[in-house]
Amino acid sequence: MAEIPKFLKPDEVAEILSVTVSQVYVLMRTGQLPAVKIGRRGVWRVSPEALEAYVAELHADAGRRREERRAAGADPDPA
Repeated sequence: MAEIPKFLKPDEVAEILSVTVSQVYVLMRTGQLPAVKIGRRGVWRVSPEALEAYVAELHADAGRRREERRAAGADPDPA
């Protein structure tokens, strides 16, 4: 039998990202952080893979912005 992936609760995601639970709900509602809404009461869950992809995209965006600043001569920090 295939292993069923564990989903993370919004408070667990908030702890991992060091943000508030409210910020996690905003990310989920706006689609920035892929999540599933389960049942009528709207229980939100995030897969570990979705969270990893979101964080990877944040790192990629930061790298692109750093390269743009460096190319424009506005970022003296080469790291």
